[in-house]
Amino acid sequence: MAKMHSRARGRSQSTKPSKITQKAWVRYGEKEIELLILKLAKEGQSPSQIGLHLRDTYGIPSVRAAIGRKVSKVLAEKSLLKELPEDLMALIRRDVQIRKHLEKNKHDQPARRGLNLTESKIKRLVKYYKETARLSEEWKYDADKVKLYVQ
Repeated sequence: MAKMHSRARGRSQSTKPSKITQKAWVRYGEKEIELLILKLAKEGQSPSQIGLHLRDTYGIPSVRAAIGRKVSKVLAEKSLLKELPEDLMALIRRDVQIRKHLEKNKHDQPARRGLNLTESKIKRLVKYYKETARLSEEWKYDADKVKLYVQ
């Protein structure tokens, strides 16, 4: 969603291989990787942080290739997944920060536009997560109540 509201073309970067295969040099088995995921989740890390930690510390390039499931699926099976997805939480944090800035700087029009763009991204993500049953159908985005999630 980074380039959604701009005319920027993006950056050239490496991509993951199209074929998901387990590397022969990975020393850990499925059960060990699951235990590592559960340990890191209990420490309070998000699924993306867990993936980075496993890659950088334990040399596991792809959890999905190693165990056949994503980190979030493993956490969902063990009921350790947080109520709100982390990408939605990041957008909510940004929304709260912009609102706080606008309380002090009422005439900042670029910030007001950024707030509108952020809210549209939030609404689009909420719609997606309701369709995929990640959020309940009754969950509604309210800017005043959302501050409670961030604090």
